[in-house]
Amino acid sequence: MGKFEIKKRSNGEFQFNLKAGNGQIILGSEGYSSKAGCLNGIESVRTNSQIDERFDRKESASNKYYFNLKSSNGQIIGSSEMYESAAGRDNGIRSVSENAPDASIEDLTV
Repeated sequence: MGKFEIKKRSNGEFQFNLKAGNGQIILGSEGYSSKAGCLNGIESVRTNSQIDERFDRKESASNKYYFNLKSSNGQIIGSSEMYESAAGRDNGIRSVSENAPDASIEDLTV
């Protein structure tokens, strides 16, 4: 089962990573000014990860593949790592969809 980990950046912002059951990071967030904002971002991932159209499938200039998960207003709420293939990216999307709804939250800032 997956989990969200909340961390505090050196600049004081909060961020979360969604990890798969094997511990691999499958989605990372932007920075949030408050922990409450970060928690709202997690809830947004839980909801939006169930809507395939919210995954923006991308290819970088260096021919690597990645995705962004967007909220209903089009704001990016999380981004993936770079993948060597489109199939790898699509597996990452599937993993986020499967792990996010029931993932536990581990707060590493306390």
